[in-house]
Amino acid sequence: MVRIEKSIEIKATPDKVWEMLALDRLPEWMDVVEMKSAKYTSEVRKPEDKYRVGSTAHVIEKRWEYELDIMESLKNEKISVRSRGKYLLNMTFNLKPVNERTKFTLALNAEMPWGVLGKAIGSISGGYFGKEVNKALEKLKSILEK
Repeated sequence: MVRIEKSIEIKATPDKVWEMLALDRLPEWMDVVEMKSAKYTSEVRKPEDKYRVGSTAHVIEKRWEYELDIMESLKNEKISVRSRGKYLLNMTFNLKPVNERTKFTLALNAEMPWGVLGKAIGSISGGYFGKEVNKALEKLKSILEK
């Protein structure tokens, strides 16, 4: 199991940060973790549907594909997603206003397959994933602070 929690302060309001948490916008700033594309598989009739609990997207990364499901959603505060596929991934994005900024926290739990071998790989690769998450947060910050 890989567990990572990283925070960054962004000079943007929570509603601006929230816009970047739509599943189809994740590849714009999570490309450093090799996310190539994310397309909604659930019906999206209006913009709010992208953040609705139960919304789903098909994600393509460099080495694998999976589905993401929105499990929890509190507008401009918190959104949690879970993957379906070979790897189990849970991500929670928390937004907290701080003066004229937003403290953005990404908590990630990833479980590797392959039993004991997967656990060993997960514990070894935690540092790498932590660095990649930091890069993603910095990219998100640079996009929003332009």
